[in-house]
Amino acid sequence: MALATHHRSSSTSSLSSLRVVPLTELAETSQVTLSEKPRLINVTHQIPLACTIVDRTSPSSSLNHANGANSSGTPVNRRASLAVPRQCMSASSASHSQPFPQDCAQEGQHANGDCILEQRRGHSALYSGITSVSKDLETIQIGWVGEIADQDGYVVASKNLTESHKKALKDGLWQQEKVVPIFLEDSRAAGHYEGYCKGVLWPLFHYILWDEATDGREEKRNWDDYVFVNQKFADAIVEQYRTGDIIWIHDYHLLLVPHMLRQKLPGAAIGFFFHAPFPSSEIFRCLPKRVEILNGLLGSNQIGFQARRSITQTEKIAHLKNCCTRVNGYESTPRGVDAKGSTVWVGTFPIGIDAERVERQRKAPGVLPKMEAIRKLYTGKRIIVGRDKLDPVKGVQQKLQAFEKFLTNYPEMQGEVVLIQVTSPSLVENPKLEAKISEMVASINGTFGSLNFTPVHHYHQHIDRDEYYALLSIADIGLITSVRDGMNTTSLEYVMCQQENHGPLILSEFTGTAGSLGGALMVNPWDYQGVARVIYDAMQLTKEDTAARHKQLLDHVLAHTAQFWAKNFISELILNVGTWDQSAPTPYLDQTVIVEKYHSAKKRLLMFDYDGTLTPIRKTPSAAVPQEHMLKALTTLANDPANIVWVISGRDQKVLEEWLGGVENLGFSAEHGSFMRQPGSKKWVNLTESLDMGWKNDVIEIFTYYTERTQGSFIEHKRSSLTWHYRMADPEFGAFQAKECQNHLENAVLSKLPIEILVGKKNLEVRPTIINKGEIVKRLLNQHPDVEFILCAGDDKTDEDMFRALASAGNQGHNNRHDSSHRHHHQAGAILEPYNDVLVAETAAKIAQAALEHSFEYAPIVPPPTSGGVPPVRPRNSLKQTASANSASTEASLASLSSQASLSTPVLNDYFSITIGHAMKKTLANWHVTSPEELIRVMGILAGTVEA
Repeated sequence: MALATHHRSSSTSSLSSLRVVPLTELAETSQVTLSEKPRLINVTHQIPLACTIVDRTSPSSSLNHANGANSSGTPVNRRASLAVPRQCMSASSASHSQPFPQDCAQEGQHANGDCILEQRRGHSALYSGITSVSKDLETIQIGWVGEIADQDGYVVASKNLTESHKKALKDGLWQQEKVVPIFLEDSRAAGHYEGYCKGVLWPLFHYILWDEATDGREEKRNWDDYVFVNQKFADAIVEQYRTGDIIWIHDYHLLLVPHMLRQKLPGAAIGFFFHAPFPSSEIFRCLPKRVEILNGLLGSNQIGFQARRSITQTEKIAHLKNCCTRVNGYESTPRGVDAKGSTVWVGTFPIGIDAERVERQRKAPGVLPKMEAIRKLYTGKRIIVGRDKLDPVKGVQQKLQAFEKFLTNYPEMQGEVVLIQVTSPSLVENPKLEAKISEMVASINGTFGSLNFTPVHHYHQHIDRDEYYALLSIADIGLITSVRDGMNTTSLEYVMCQQENHGPLILSEFTGTAGSLGGALMVNPWDYQGVARVIYDAMQLTKEDTAARHKQLLDHVLAHTAQFWAKNFISELILNVGTWDQSAPTPYLDQTVIVEKYHSAKKRLLMFDYDGTLTPIRKTPSAAVPQEHMLKALTTLANDPANIVWVISGRDQKVLEEWLGGVENLGFSAEHGSFMRQPGSKKWVNLTESLDMGWKNDVIEIFTYYTERTQGSFIEHKRSSLTWHYRMADPEFGAFQAKECQNHLENAVLSKLPIEILVGKKNLEVRPTIINKGEIVKRLLNQHPDVEFILCAGDDKTDEDMFRALASAGNQGHNNRHDSSHRHHHQAGAILEPYNDVLVAETAAKIAQAALEHSFEYAPIVPPPTSGGVPPVRPRNSLKQTASANSASTEASLASLSSQASLSTPVLNDYFSITIGHAMKKTLANWHVTSPEELIRVMGILAGTVEA
């Protein structure tokens, strides 16, 4: 059974032709479909296996000479993950399927003829979690192949890889692990990773701003490489994707991939996990490509983060939501981000380690001898262990300064405690940091050391696995002082290795695991005095205290493994897309259908909103002046004697007359239905004349209170309503104040007065309850019962009243019409039956409820035309709809409406309610266009001022 259904289809035309959505816009999302047994397509920057090419042509490979072996044979570009060059290589000419000699293969390696595969160093928790999911779901791994070495350990340039090499790698990777490699040119890979990822994104996400001023050319090249590589990944995923699969993308290297995928796979289930920290909006806004990065990320259905402790465990979630609100203007919800109708779920999923693998490896035969050697070397000393990568955010400098403060403050510990610090080289070299750390180590050793004692033992190198686990096992204290870290699995591995020793763990509160490891001793790495004190306190803990703390830590590590993390994320993704909290897609306006219906009708009613419909939304309301080509189309439509054209706006009379008064035969409704002016007349009719406006004083008082406290907000006074605008205020604070103001109004005013609040685009409007745009639509329908074509266009929540009135009329006519084939305009008459207020109210309530609960899951029913025209679109369950429509009695009709409301709103195919916005926007309209310009073009086509 499918967990979700396909989005409903819509007719295509030149208006709805596929276009490439730029990164400055959101890609369109449709209803997600999952198969009964979906495959998992896992996407990481690099594949989990390191690859070695075996050249069987000669003992001295031509690949070596092409890649930097100097005259003396010194490896000048040896791959960092290879500690020694390959010495045992088969020289025979064999096929790709010939196995590699077993006596040469090390643990974790797979031989496959001309290529050798071994587990890549690092990210073991990530790959272990992914591997565990493969027990339940078929898993495909996609990633960059990374640096490829030859049999001597030299890196092979991408230009020297032949097609046969690539085929050998592809075949071997797919056969062994179902891995799909992506091959990149060296320049592209460097621009993507070293240029943009490590040069721009990584510092920003770790709260480090750039301090070098450039002319921007290098940044542009790196950005172009970043986009290019992300597109390569997206293309590779699309090639492997089958309908119903799950796509899981990892980390900041691939932030644009969700957006690129969404354009080609609008119904795919896409999850994204962010392994790095996410900065506050004040930091993120410094990124020049901030809009593009966020839109790329929001192509996902679900975004996952590590838990953090520094403020709350949802700090990263709050930062992402704030950025989406402040930078891109999207609304946030308690569960995620409302990206133009699509809910992107955001949650925390603390990653763990593969506890079984660590337990097995720490008990390997080679670990115990190394433990004995280390104990013998440091007999009688208390050992503090630190293991970090050479990165500024890992806090190695802070650790050394705190240790120096510890030796200074507690002189009795001098000669009794040693710090063993292993600093593994990073992929991008940092010689300044390396020199600084070396200077600090020399300074501490020179101050507190002697001929027979060295307090700090610093090893700037990779160490093998047995040495690593031996070091963690014999440590008396584990010390981690990261200043900003998305995840730190060393702390978890330390807990696993301390099951006999129970050594305490000192952990920076800025690491990704800090929020989960409550049994650790938390420190602020910038507080050297505090860290020194905690080191001393840790040495004074009793065995009972250390055992209790370790039990708490171990219980968490064993319960929250990498396998738990992966399955938890995938389970949440399946649950969220299966209960998708968003509307089904509204079909894109079909140009062929609307033009056909327009020209075949003898009398037409056209109704338009103004702001956001006939003109784009402007920050300053006075700047939304009409455009010349729009006025030309509107004038031509209004001058057609077969047309009745109205502008139904929230603007006041003065503005409408000033901007649109020159259009003859145009009807106006101002202030959301408070005033009307018939076409060809100069007289305004006040529909609120008999209403008591005394409520304004109370509302003005509340609006003034929030205006004084919200910079950039202002009050717009209208004759029958009041509007509080906050479009020019800070987006986040303005939205917060609007909610507070709305709550204030609901509690203080709405409960005792006949008024209502309209939540618009960056504004709150208060008006009498009985006044809205829908009432104007009802009046016009009653005044012109013989129209054969209706077009109604709007863009915001106030226009939903118009769509609701049309939908209600369509429902009533659909359920009460009889077979009157002799009538020339049978369908129009069906829409416009005389109003029964009770039935209309009940119908509207049911439609509104259905819209809230499921937001049009199915396509609208289109009855067959009386003569000619385009064939109707028949959605699913249309037989049920037709059967309900044939019910004769009022009671049966109401029951029919109730059953239909949960499916779709029946619509006649000469009725076009058009919303401006995204296809997934929650709306009662039956068509959509994405911008005012597209609607104006349709108007021009209908009027004949624009060629189709």
